[in-house]
Amino acid sequence: MHVLFCFARSLHSSSDLLETYRLLTLLLSLGAEGRPDTPQKRIFRASCSTQAACIRHIRAMFTGLIEETGEVLALSAHTNGGVRLSLRANRIAPEAQLGESVAVNGCCLTVAAKQGEILCFDLLQETLARTSLSGAVEGRRVNLERALAVGARLGGHFVQGHVDGTAEILCIEPRGADVRLEIALPPQGAPYLVAKGSIAVDGISLTIAELHADRFVLWIIPHTLLMTNLGERKAGERVNLEYDLLAKYVERQLGRVAS
Repeated sequence: MHVLFCFARSLHSSSDLLETYRLLTLLLSLGAEGRPDTPQKRIFRASCSTQAACIRHIRAMFTGLIEETGEVLALSAHTNGGVRLSLRANRIAPEAQLGESVAVNGCCLTVAAKQGEILCFDLLQETLARTSLSGAVEGRRVNLERALAVGARLGGHFVQGHVDGTAEILCIEPRGADVRLEIALPPQGAPYLVAKGSIAVDGISLTIAELHADRFVLWIIPHTLLMTNLGERKAGERVNLEYDLLAKYVERQLGRVAS
């Protein structure tokens, strides 16, 4: 486990991912040599395998650092029989390409059409069922982040844009210059959260300040309020949650070791 998180902390840019994967593969091969097997070796192999699997399965990756907030223009039925989300994104739309991945409130979506500062995304029924995007209304602000470019710094944490579910805001209130945000903790998410660990809330990389059995608390600094839509959120609304990717792989791999 210690090895795994040492690797995670050592990644400073996306160009480090390939070299890390090669190193992990080498460690796994060395660990497979004909020495007596021990529980410690099995845990070591699981840790290396976890990080390697994490890197291998990354397609579009985000960091949870929001580039801008876009304005929802419409969520409507499309001629292809699906649902299309249209929004205005003054900063990222001019450079966005068709087929590019963009995280919208933490949900990885593909640019299906664009015109000037307007981007359009086609939403799957799974996306509508699992995320809060089904409640998008005209004028609502959404957090936007383009996929991480090769060589860019990893300033937040690993975010895939695969939303695990939604949760209710229990309390959001100013405390001096900062804001205290309290969110209900879904039971299925409890294994992936630790105090001082990371979580993506509507695509924003945040640190868990307090962890309780049925809720968790985050502190929001003025810069985050300025760059995201959190300043507009209210108690009772639902936010998208994505649990830490490394925590999910650790649970899966260590479960295999135990069995």
